[in-house]
Amino acid sequence: MKREDKGKIIQELSQKFAECNFFYITDASGMTVEDVNKFRKMVYAKGLEYKVVKNSLIKKALESTNTDYTPFHGKVLKGFSGILFSTTAGNAPAKLLKEFYATGSDKPVLKGASIDSSLYIGAETLEALANLKSKNELIGDIVGLLQSPAKNVISGLQSGGQKISGVLKTLSEKPE
Repeated sequence: MKREDKGKIIQELSQKFAECNFFYITDASGMTVEDVNKFRKMVYAKGLEYKVVKNSLIKKALESTNTDYTPFHGKVLKGFSGILFSTTAGNAPAKLLKEFYATGSDKPVLKGASIDSSLYIGAETLEALANLKSKNELIGDIVGLLQSPAKNVISGLQSGGQKISGVLKTLSEKPE
């Protein structure tokens, strides 16, 4: 590969890392062609992007960002590396990997992830990453929590009014 080609790839990756707050680095070595094709179809169907890139190019592209990715250098950026990019949700690639594992495959293996510049290293973090809530899910939870006390007060007032009117009606109908 020529130096100019490497420079273009690094520039494209740097731009991708700047645009995407969520990316996962995986190891797909040992996957069959059939499994790779099935995985890429799932990636495309979920609206994600998957690229296989040399570790040295990933490392140089990460150095151009404002985040310190040095913890990735020793453990994550070794061997065969593919990058899953997500622009919408930090848990989407983790859910995709879990869904793919459910088909009977144990690869690609999660090596590391970056969620809003927070680093997660190792396959054991996959479950935690899959359970992360997206920004919209968190906003929905907060709105629900804020509405809950108001709904309780309103329903209490409504039910109390019905009880009072029932008591008054009973008292008014009672012979003296």
